[in-house]
Amino acid sequence: MTITTTNITDLYPTRGATEVATPRQDPVVWGSPDTPGPVSAGDLQSLDRDGFLAIDQLIRPDEVAEYQQELERLTSDPAIRADERSIVEPQSKEIRSVFEVHKISEVFAKLVRDERVVGRARQILGSDVYVHQSRINVKPGFGASGFYWHSDFETWHAEDGLPNMRTISVSIALTENYDTNGGLMIMPGSHKTFLGCAGATPKDNYKKSLQMQDAGTPSDEALTKMASEYGIKLFTGKAGSATWFDCNCMHGSGDNITPFPRSNVFIVFNSVENTAVEPFSAPIRRPDFIGARDFTPVK
Repeated sequence: MTITTTNITDLYPTRGATEVATPRQDPVVWGSPDTPGPVSAGDLQSLDRDGFLAIDQLIRPDEVAEYQQELERLTSDPAIRADERSIVEPQSKEIRSVFEVHKISEVFAKLVRDERVVGRARQILGSDVYVHQSRINVKPGFGASGFYWHSDFETWHAEDGLPNMRTISVSIALTENYDTNGGLMIMPGSHKTFLGCAGATPKDNYKKSLQMQDAGTPSDEALTKMASEYGIKLFTGKAGSATWFDCNCMHGSGDNITPFPRSNVFIVFNSVENTAVEPFSAPIRRPDFIGARDFTPVK
């Protein structure tokens, strides 16, 4: 069956002639405050207000070692490097990201099914969830490039066809995140406004954007205004710490020019009640390994 956007209202127009700000039309926390789960009521309120939730230790040190070992195995495997799901740095040609790791690796599949992880996603989104995207990000020292400012939802809406903001991401640190090695930055509160970007989406845009973002990038003027209004929060923490953040947070990360690597596993959970349709602002869908079309709930 062909999925279309017919009779589906586009609540968040983007990739048009001009940049347009739209107030958020969806809840941040979809679950009831009374719904039992690992996230406290106070933390749910913080997530609703700020758009993110930091956890000092989501996984134990012995588990971190297991995931670090698996990351090393994947990034050193020539077959994985040759796979289209691996993205390499434009300059160094080192692996930057490996997508769909929960399907490539049973070790990371186990992490996705862990109730400390998926249980939080279900509680926040108020439903069963599936994995819209998973990847490991590798930022070795001495020059690994960053990710420019963007809202994930802008891309997932425009290019993957997610209709509503009912998606939550978790970044789990597999190395220590210092304030100097290219850590995650978020503008607190920015998730309450959707910034529709200017400019059409090129065909096969993902091939370029996964290395260097272009389409879907906010203007300097918009970023300056948002940063002045919301400020910027930089996340640091030990390996095993985690940051949950809403799909519409304006976020990015800098280059890592230190000797200290920064690696993380990144999992995106989407509600089974918010499954993807056809892209809202792109000529074709991105590949399934970037924007899933398998909506099977995580069990």
